[in-house]
This record gives sequence, structure tokens and C-alpha cells, in this order.
Amino acid sequence: MNWFPILLTLKIAVCSTLIVVLTGVPFGWLMARGKIPGKSLLSSLAALPMVLPPTVLGYYLLVLLGRQSFPGRFLQEQLGISLVFTWQAAVIAAAVVAFPLLSRNFQAAVETVDKDLEDVARTLGKTEIQIFFTITLPLARRGLLAGVVLAFARSMGEFGATLMVAGNIPGKTQTLSIAIYDAVQSGNSQLAGFLVLLISISTVVILMSLNFLDQLKKW
Repeated sequence: MNWFPILLTLKIAVCSTLIVVLTGVPFGWLMARGKIPGKSLLSSLAALPMVLPPTVLGYYLLVLLGRQSFPGRFLQEQLGISLVFTWQAAVIAAAVVAFPLLSRNFQAAVETVDKDLEDVARTLGKTEIQIFFTITLPLARRGLLAGVVLAFARSMGEFGATLMVAGNIPGKTQTLSIAIYDAVQSGNSQLAGFLVLLISISTVVILMSLNFLDQLKKW
């Protein structure tokens, strides 16, 4: 049994979820509380990964990170970094796909926080950062945790965008979902069945934990 795809999938899911938390939390707060021009357009663009076909999203990432684009050429020439067909590219693909799941959940949670509490804190001289960490974030924690769980689950099962930008290289970029596809293509139904069962059980456990969070009324 080759455990590499399973371990790689877990590593990618953890890394991408961390990225999504660091970017999705401030973005969700900005969408809920910020007063910026073009907010509706920005929100729509951030939600695109939820509706675009994964292969289309993967193609955009492939063009963006490839050597023909400015970011890809800059990374290659100035830093010696080539992201395409690496596990780091798979992390980026998973993070992009999972981003709206966390940011939208957190935005919805922040919108339920009573603004009067934040206004009272401002009259007491608290800074916006202090208000965020002492009032907004604690009261919106359930939405944040739900978003984290969903983002992790989505990263675990990512396939199309990852295949486009990271490829299917055994021992290097082959994730669990891609390993299932590979096993089916090669006619190894026993391995495909085992991997499908494994990822199905993992998904059920993750969703059960999400339901458990929903049922917690006092914490």
C-alpha cells in the first residue's frame, strides 16, 4: 500500500486551510463591515471558485503561475521558484477553491454580531483591532470554525484544479483524489474502492464534526 497520496493530501489540506484562514478572515470581515467601492464586484469575483468548473479554474491558475505570465516569470527569474507541477501548486489550487467557503461563512457570522457592542467599544477608546479580537471574532467564532471545517474538507477532495496545475506525478503531486482516478484508469478496482472508502469515511467524519458544532448552543 502506497501511503504517499494520503499523506500528501493531508499536508495540502492543512497548508491550504491555513492560507484560507489568513486571507479569508480579513476578507470576510471587510465584506461584512468595510465600506469600499466595488464591494459587490469583489464579492462576486471571490465567489467564482464556487461556480466555475474546476478545470477552468485550474487553467487560469496554470496560466497565472506559468513562465509566460508576469508572476510566474518573476518567481522563476528573480527567486528561482517554479510552482507549476509541484505540491505547492496543489496547495494554491486547494486554497483558491476553498477560499469562498470560509470567507462567506465568516462574513455571514460577522454580520450577525451586534454593531452596538462594537460602537460602545469605540466610545471607550478601543482600536478597530482590539474590537475585532475582543468582540467580533469571539462572537463570530462558530461561523469561523464552520468555515474552517468546510475549507479543510474541500481541500481534501480537490481534484480538477489540482490536476491542471500540479499534474499527476506519483510520489510528487499525486493526491488521494487523483490516485483514485489513476487506479480506475489502470483497472485497479480494489485500490480504487479502498481509496474511495477512505475518503468517504473522512468526509463523513468531517461533516459530523460540523453538525456537532451546529448543535453546540452554549460554548
